[in-house]
This record gives sequence, C-alpha cells and structure tokens, in this order.
Amino acid sequence: MNNNNMLQEWPETIVRVQSLSDSGLTSIPDRYVKPPNERPSVDGNDNDESTTSQYGASSNDANIPVVDLSGVDSEDGSVRAETLRRVSEACREWGFFQVVNHGVSHELMDRALGVWREFFHLPIETKQLYANSPRTYEGYGSRLGVQKGAILDWSDYYFLHYLPSNLKDYNKWPHLPTNCRKVIEEYGREVVKLGGRLLKVFSVNLGLEEGFLQNAFGGEEIGACLRVNYYPKCPQPELALGLSSHSDPGGMTLLLPDDQVTGLQVRKDASWITVKPAPHAFIVNIGDQIQVLSNAIYKSVEHRVVVNSGKERLSMAFFYNPKSDIPLEPAKELVTPDQPALYTPMTFDEYRLFIRLRGPRGKSQVESLKSPR
Repeated sequence: MNNNNMLQEWPETIVRVQSLSDSGLTSIPDRYVKPPNERPSVDGNDNDESTTSQYGASSNDANIPVVDLSGVDSEDGSVRAETLRRVSEACREWGFFQVVNHGVSHELMDRALGVWREFFHLPIETKQLYANSPRTYEGYGSRLGVQKGAILDWSDYYFLHYLPSNLKDYNKWPHLPTNCRKVIEEYGREVVKLGGRLLKVFSVNLGLEEGFLQNAFGGEEIGACLRVNYYPKCPQPELALGLSSHSDPGGMTLLLPDDQVTGLQVRKDASWITVKPAPHAFIVNIGDQIQVLSNAIYKSVEHRVVVNSGKERLSMAFFYNPKSDIPLEPAKELVTPDQPALYTPMTFDEYRLFIRLRGPRGKSQVESLKSPR
C-alpha cells in the first residue's frame, strides 16, 4: 500500500489565505468557491444572527446546551445527578455542548488566544519557518487533504502534537511570541485534565465503569493535539466556508472559540445552528471514536465554520484522542442482541490516514466503517 508516498508533499503550491485576504481582493479565487449545495446562506456583512441553513430552516434562536460542570463535584446528590443528566442529554441529542465552571483559568484561556493571535499577525516570512507538510501536518498550514484540484477552505491553521510525549517536538512549536511555548505547555496540561474529567462523566452516563473510556483510550498514554484555526476576513462569505462540514475523527474535541465573533455551525436535524459561545466556555463535542466505543449511543455530529467579511476569527481546537495503535470497537457492555456491534475494530492511526487522504467529508468516514449487516 503506497499511502505514505501520497502523503509526502502537497500536490500544489500552498497559498496563505491570510495573504489573499490582506491583499484587498474583492472576489475570492475559484478554488475557494463551494458548490451551491454546500454554501452557507449568510448576510455578507455580518453572519452573527442572520444565518439560515441551506434547507431554509432558521438557526438564530437555538443554541447548543450550556452545562455548569462544577455540579459534577457537588456534595448535593440532586445537583450532581442533574448535571450528569444534562451532559447525557447533550451527548445523545446534540453531540455538542458548552461547559462553564470547568476548572481552567479564564486568564490562561485569554493568554492562549492572545499568543496565537499575535502569531498569526507576525510577518509571513516568520510564519513560513513553520510551514507544514502532509507527512505529519505539524506546523503552519492552509489546507487539509492531498487531493489535487480540491475546493479549499477559507482558513489557515497551526497544528501541533501535545501527547504522547515522544511526539512532542518543541522545534515545531512557534518561538514567537516569546512566551508562546510556555503558554501552550500550560494550556495543554489544563485541558488534558478537563478531558479526563469529561471522559469519566461520559463513562458513568453510559452505564460503564468510571474509568472505562479512559482505559479504552490507552489510560495515561492518550494522544492529544492542538489545531489553532485562523479565519481571515472574506469578501464573499456567502460562497465560501472556513471549514467544510465534517465530524471530528478523534475521541473528543475541546474548542476554545472566539466569543466575540460567531462562526461555528452544528447540524441539528435538517438545520445548521450557529453556536453562540458563552464567555470563557469550552465547546465540547463527541468525536468518531467515542461514537464507535459507545456503539453509536453518542454520535459525532457534523459541523462547519462560516466566515465573514467584517471580522477575522481565531479558535483553538484541542483534540483528546485514543492512543494511536489500539484497536477500538464498541464496548461489550453496550452490545446486545437488539443492538449488535455496529463497528469492526480499527486503530485510530488507520482511521486518521483514511481522512488525511480525503479531507473533510461530512459523516461519510465513520458511516463507511459500519459492519455489514
């Protein structure tokens, strides 16, 4: 199999979307124009409140659930039970929720967003020192997938590994701003703790042992990586997407959004809901691997990002993933004669390669893995 050969280099010259945006162009290149059925229906100046789905369903009065996570540790049994119930309902009904009072310092969250904002406003020559390749995706990037001629998303990004420790390569982490590496290290440590707390909650809610999902992920040997997304201003936001519709391939995602500029949209039934971020909240979503482990009791949900013409936007997606070489399959406790195992075992490494070759493709990845009935 020659997949590794396919992943050596990008098939075409990389264009930085930020440079396109900064050039003052009034129409976007054809490479960024989405097919009509994928285009968002947005008001060109401000897509904060005027977003409607391509199906015509309005999305400006709904929001994903917001959960006060401090209730998980409450000594009041009814408060704890209600908090667990709210997380369970969010996982089953939405695949997405926001957490407040999550234990991560607000000041650290602000610092993390601040250093990355500074990074993306550095001179292009400095950022180019960290240009990535499809071999690892680590570094400064502007496209996903290696398909030649693909329609591209209106965004740049920075991707880096945080865990396991042997994949952590500080040379791939920006040296500017000067405190960037220190902030990334501290931020990663705190978000990993939060991810561990949430996995316990998910396990209990699924009727499993508290440590079940953590153990299935490899115990202490989980994988974790960070993708910082930068969405420059776009002169034709109604034709483009910052990130195409997809479900996250890993275990769980903890997103620190820009709470001043909306952009994330979550598919709910036939509508696209524009998420309104709560201040200093993390947006948590179920990834494909938890869908597999829970035998689709919890489902990863399609989401995408719209852009706007008036404001840039930055977000930080922290992926809390299984160890890459453990075969994952539905928990035996969740497999019954009425609900047989939907998936055959596959490692996260195998799964991730499948996606890196093709780029974001809605929910087609995880659906294609279902066992033949």
